[in-house]
Parts: sequence; structure tokens; C-alpha cells
Amino acid sequence: MGSYNYYRMFGCFNRKFKISETEPPPDVMSAFHKYAGGGTHMTPDQFARFLVEYQGEEGCTLADAERLMHIVIQRRHHLTKYTRRGLDLEDFFYFLFQDDLNGPIKTQVHHDMTAPLQHYFIYTGHNSYLTGNQLSSDCSEIPIIKALERGVRGIELDLWPNSAKDNVHVLHGRTLTTPVPLIKCLKSIREHAFVKSPYPVIITLEDHLTPDLQAKVAEMVIQIFGEMLYYPESGCLEEFPSPEALKHRIILSTKPPKEYLEIKNQKEGTSSPAEKDSSEDDFFMKDTLEGDPKYDSDPDDEDGDIQDQKSSQLAAPEYKRLIAIHAGKAKQGLRHALVTGLDKVKRLSLTEQDLERAASLYGTDVVRFTQKNILRVFPKGTRVTSSNFYPLVGWTHGAQMLAFNMQGYGKSLWLMHGLFRSNGGCGYVKKPDFLMKRGPRNELFDPKVKLPVKKTLKVSVYLGDGWRLDFSHTHFDSYSPPDFYTKVQMVGVPADEAKKKTRIIEDDWGPIWDEDFTFPLTVPELALLRIEIREHDMSEKDDFGGQTCLPVSELRPGIRAVPIYDKKGEKLRSVRLLMRFQFI
Repeated sequence: MGSYNYYRMFGCFNRKFKISETEPPPDVMSAFHKYAGGGTHMTPDQFARFLVEYQGEEGCTLADAERLMHIVIQRRHHLTKYTRRGLDLEDFFYFLFQDDLNGPIKTQVHHDMTAPLQHYFIYTGHNSYLTGNQLSSDCSEIPIIKALERGVRGIELDLWPNSAKDNVHVLHGRTLTTPVPLIKCLKSIREHAFVKSPYPVIITLEDHLTPDLQAKVAEMVIQIFGEMLYYPESGCLEEFPSPEALKHRIILSTKPPKEYLEIKNQKEGTSSPAEKDSSEDDFFMKDTLEGDPKYDSDPDDEDGDIQDQKSSQLAAPEYKRLIAIHAGKAKQGLRHALVTGLDKVKRLSLTEQDLERAASLYGTDVVRFTQKNILRVFPKGTRVTSSNFYPLVGWTHGAQMLAFNMQGYGKSLWLMHGLFRSNGGCGYVKKPDFLMKRGPRNELFDPKVKLPVKKTLKVSVYLGDGWRLDFSHTHFDSYSPPDFYTKVQMVGVPADEAKKKTRIIEDDWGPIWDEDFTFPLTVPELALLRIEIREHDMSEKDDFGGQTCLPVSELRPGIRAVPIYDKKGEKLRSVRLLMRFQFI
């Protein structure tokens, strides 16, 4: 007898729905019969041939195939010794549907990690200490720990004096956010920096400190990080080191220290330091002025040169020498900085609107700039709910550090999660060569120029399962099993973007769609495949059934088990899709 779900209708009678067991789709049965030679079991030799030819597992050996077969047989039949003749159809299907054995993307670091830092997209957080919104949430070390454990490599801290002006707090200035002591954040970074990835953590500091507190920070940083801290003996870097050379190192990045002008304030009665210092916080007020040339520059560096000259004299020298990546200044406007570059390799920060405007007006200059320097982009100040911007504009123009609110769950953050599933989830993704080098006719890459189709991705969505194990039977519908459909979206350069979806399968916890979609791709290196399962609702908005995002450049061809994640990007325990990826 089969299993059933019962749903109570109108409080007086039950509806009964049979739970059908998930069966192998036709393509799975066809592949099994082909490689098993028409027999009932697949031998290790035959299984190895399937992995190499059908799944594209280049370099897969007979020993690899036997190891996988042993795991499958042990899990399914609880046999500790490999005594069976091989895999039967059910074993074969079981293997294909296990995402830890047969996942959709490569899980190891495999990019060249010896190029300078600007050659990589870097997984970067914005206001990494905030637990919620930008105006009134608590500041804590917990979001920093979570980010590091997810593989984030760029952590941002805003440094302010405490009320007694004798210590340093981390908080979002000019808001109601509650502070957290800097020392607690630094110790958390030390303890968790390399749990997920061995590659360097870049701490970007937004500094609102007096020279004596800068000296205190320098002492704190040296004491806590010790040999982990990287800084060049000569001061400013002539060229960025590589992630490989900086393994297990901590790097500080900020503006060269500005004088807090307390001495001058006392003498001349001028405005307070906080009012003088221009920083990211000010962009809460500046969003409406984004078209003004006055703000067409690095928002971290809008104070005048005179203050910078005083800064170099009065800033704490211990602090200044620890800054490895200097935040540069677009002194004569952003366009000039992008065209001529900075005097030495540096980091430039822009708001999302500045980037969009620059990409629209002089996109190739942005690409050229990012070939030698690091470009950081942060959310506009009106995103007080900690939402995020669309990241593809930045990535397609080579911007390395797109600073995201890691607590701002939604489609933009899912894309961020997707890109950084690349390269073993280590937080550094090598940019395609065309973003770092000129083309054969000396041209710079321009994402707005439509190029010829380079390859076509065929995506087969076979079936899904696991919702009945992870959700209550009335989670999606009180009166019947769910009506699932899958949305398949291609994200990348404008020419490659496309949206498709399967038909709705009614009243079924284990939907079988068995549908194919094709995506012609002009720039597959920058393409992301976004997958979202929805539950159709006749009377209300369709319910969310899970999502994932996969970098096309990392896809493993063949039939794959695709793990599915919740809205926060946490992996659902049981839910997965069976899909096939083919480049045709």
C-alpha cells in the first residue's frame, strides 16, 4: 500500500492524496540501459565510462567509480563491504540524485590564484557589523562571524570614538544603531577569518578617529593579529600581491588618515570633526545630488587637499603604516581618475548610482581602471532596509568589491551567493581574461556591445523532491498538496538575459516536469543561472518553494542533483532538483 496525505476540507471531511515515489525520468533509464549494455546492473567499468562520457568527468578513474559505487551501496543497502555485482537502476538513480556525490558545480579551488588582487572578484560585505536595517539595528560581531563562515573576504568596519573619547566603537554613524567595541570585532575576525577559506581577508575601515585613537587602533590591530597582519614595509604598494601570496593574512584598507582637526577646532572654533569628515555615512543625504559634478568623485575622499597635507603630518604614523591598500581620491572628478588612473595602485569607492552613471557614459574607462586598481561599490544611502543593488553592472565592468548587505535577503544577494559558489567558495573568483586584457584589435571589453553567440546551454528540468520532508503538509496549501513550477532565468550581459518557466504540476509533492530550455550565450563567462521554485496560488501571491543560483562557467555537464536554498541562502535539508546541463 502507498502513503497518503490527508487534507481537511471545510472542517467536515478529508481529501486523500496518494504520495507517489519518485521514479527515474526517461533520460536516466536510457543512460542506464546504454551504459549497462542492456543488463540489470552496471559494473565499475561501465559506471566509469558513464562518468567520463555522459557526465564529462574528465580524468575520472576506475578507482573513482568504485569509490562512488561503494558509498551508494553502503548508504542504500547498509553493506560495509563491496559485495554486489554493481549498481542496479535504483542505485544509479539514487547516485544521480545525491548532491554531495553528484552536484552541479565544481567544489574545489581551481582558478589561478597567483595573479594580483585586482584580477579577482572579491566577496565583500557592507557595514558588516549590522544585524538588520541601516538606521536602528544592533551592531554586533555575530554578522561578521556569519559572513566569514560563508566565505566573505571583505569586511567593513566604521570606527568612531566612544562617548568618553578614550576608546573605539564600531557603529553606523549618525544613526540610532547601538555600538559594539572594536576589539570584539577584531577578535572575532581573528578567530573565524580562515574557517571557510585560506585566502586573505580585507578589512575596509571607515575612520572617524582622532590621531590618538588611530594610534590605539594600530596597537590593538598589531596585538590581535600579530603575524597575520600584512602591510608593505615601503608604505604604499606599487603592485597588489596575489591571493596565493597572502594566504592566511589580514589586510587593512582605508583612506590615508585625515586629521581630525581637533587642534585647529580649539584654536579657530571651527566645526566638529564629524562634520568635517566626509564618508559613506554622508550618502544618506547625498543620493538626491548624484548628478551633481561635485559628487562625481570618490565619496570616501571629498575633503580638500589642505586637510590631507595636515593629515600626513598629524595622523598617527603607527596607524598609517599598517594600511596596505590605500583608498584613492578622484581629485579631478571620476572620469579623469578612470581615464588617467591613480598615481599608485589603490582602491576607489563609488555608490551604486555613480557606477551606473559611469558604466552608462564611459563603461570602457571603468573596465580599463579595474585592470590595475580595485573598484569598490556600495549601496545607495536610501537602502535603509539593507536591500542590495543589481550586481551584474559592476561585474560586467570588472568591479572587484561589490559591498553587499549580507542580511539583505533577496534576488540580488542570491546572485552574489551564486557567483561566489565559484572556485570552491573561497571568496575569490578570477575575472575572465577579456576584462583584464585588450582584445585582438586593442579594444576594451564593452558589455553593451552584442557579440556573436559563443555557446548555447541546454537546461533540462526533470523533477524535484524533498519538500514533504522539510515542510509541514499544509505549509503551501491547507487543502491539497502543492502546485509547483520552476522559473529558470539567465543573468549576465544584457544580450544573454532570458526568463523561462516550466508548467505547473498540480497536487504533487514530487513534481515531474521533464522540460528543456535553451540559452544562447555571448559571454558565458559572466552568466549566472538563477533557479526558483514557486507554488502556484489561485487567490494570493505564489508561494516561495526555494531557490539557487549557479555560475554557468562552473557547471558540470550531465545529469546533476541541484541543492535548493531558502530565502536567507541556507541550504534546505532535503529539497533538490534533478537537472541536466549540456553545452551545445
